[in-house]
Amino acid sequence: MPAHDVLIIGAGLAGQRAALAAAQAGASVAIMSKVHPVRSHSVAAAGGINAAIAIDDDWTEHAYDTVKGSDFLGDQDAIEIMCSEAPGEAMHLEHIGVTFHRNEKGELDLRAFGGASKKRTAYVADITGQAILHVLYEQLMRHHLTVERFEEWFATSLILDDAGHCAGAVARDIRTGTMEIFDAKSVILANGGNGQCYKPTTNALICTGDGIAQAYRIGCPIMDMEMVQYHPTTLAENGFLITEGARGEGAHLLNSEGKRFMEKYAPNKMELASRDIVSRAEQTEINEGRGVGPGGQGIFLDITVVPKKRVLEALREIVNIGRDFAGTDITRDPIMIRPGQHYIMGGVKTDVDGQTPIPGLYAAGEVACVSVHGGNRLGANSLLDTLIFGRRSGEHAAQRGGELAMPHAPVSRLREDTDMIAAILDRPHDGRRISEIKAELGTTMNEYAAVYRDEDGLATAHDVVHRLKEEAASAYVDDRGTVFNQDVLGALELGYMLDCAEMTIVSAIDRKESRGAQYRLDYPERLDEEWLKHINVTRNGDGEPGLSYSDVTITKWQPEVRKY
Repeated sequence: MPAHDVLIIGAGLAGQRAALAAAQAGASVAIMSKVHPVRSHSVAAAGGINAAIAIDDDWTEHAYDTVKGSDFLGDQDAIEIMCSEAPGEAMHLEHIGVTFHRNEKGELDLRAFGGASKKRTAYVADITGQAILHVLYEQLMRHHLTVERFEEWFATSLILDDAGHCAGAVARDIRTGTMEIFDAKSVILANGGNGQCYKPTTNALICTGDGIAQAYRIGCPIMDMEMVQYHPTTLAENGFLITEGARGEGAHLLNSEGKRFMEKYAPNKMELASRDIVSRAEQTEINEGRGVGPGGQGIFLDITVVPKKRVLEALREIVNIGRDFAGTDITRDPIMIRPGQHYIMGGVKTDVDGQTPIPGLYAAGEVACVSVHGGNRLGANSLLDTLIFGRRSGEHAAQRGGELAMPHAPVSRLREDTDMIAAILDRPHDGRRISEIKAELGTTMNEYAAVYRDEDGLATAHDVVHRLKEEAASAYVDDRGTVFNQDVLGALELGYMLDCAEMTIVSAIDRKESRGAQYRLDYPERLDEEWLKHINVTRNGDGEPGLSYSDVTITKWQPEVRKY
């Protein structure tokens, strides 16, 4: 039975940064991932990482931009920590081998991103996440004596001891089907968001809300789940991400009349307004009949205005995506895009050290809600979030572990999860297929809990999710084996996604205002007097989730009208 000071579930940027920090603090560490770590969803992050490293920039300006971008729902103490520590983290990455792009003077080059008052996004072409992830993995291999890697292991549940402290997890070796208890003094969730609740999404197939739902099921509050980011530029055909770096390099958004319509919605920032504003502007153009392509359901992104040499240097991956998946040479012709689900601002409620209200349980990255993103995340703040709070979580968990004895979970916990999986395998073939339920969930969320929302649509989505939860309880799997049985894991993931979808919907119904990514057609105004607060969701047995509220932390910047 494995036992470690710190167990990290998820091996993307947040998980690997946490593992390095904990190991450097002297802890014994296990890092677990249901895929090979360099296949984590962090590898898809394209545009860059924000840090106020320019001579004419300051971290307080970065913090203000982040607060404003959050539509004043972000906690300003956490935002100040993230932005003030950003330059040091960016320099650390450069020193350990991340090959950030440099300008002709040899300095780190910076590109413009939406909602930022200055160019402050460091980047590696449009593969920044991949570049950082590989370097961190190399660093982890240097700590092979203190960091034990469990690659292609699937965590099935978290363990609480008799005192209500998190004391480890139960997990399944995907290669063999073997189940194990992992004892740990602290557990750090770093397993990403729940974008697969939506169809289409820019998220990888592994982003099924496992950590959010598992924390929810042991009583941890989940915060700001109504805040779901739609990225302005996803490929119209399939939802693939077209990086914000394209607009940062100067690309234009055009409607069917050939007009740069953003001058109407954000005259000062144009295409580089915050993501929620740009996505709503695009959707408005589409809804009002000025869209392009089949059914007028798209918008043109014109990258031809960027010099071809610069495109091939800084945007080479989307050149390939345009060619391979849309049949478009983006250096010659506009490409058709539309808003698409991209990121979850909400997640497991934590403090600035990654601690949840459950002792011993931490979270960092997209699975967590600190909250530095509030109602809307600025582009290139996500990589920063993973690294700053991954490091802080790892350091704090390691320190905590030095003060505790190793817990030992009862073997009965292993039997419970083993029996649960056996019951899934034994289901008769007379229910719905898991893939069918997942597809219906995705299209339902994309229709009713997307860029625009209203009471009737959310109520419809609520009813559908309730029905799908009932159907999921009898959904069958074809594969009854033990080796790489993705069918049974899909059944578990479906349950996590349905929990996350329900939390999103009940929170969206409850917030009767428009703020950030939550735009209610029936409540179109931001109402600070009533709704300048976080919504927390907690499990209520098998009944409707419980809702409560917590204050937004304000340190320097009072809410103001948000214009770009």
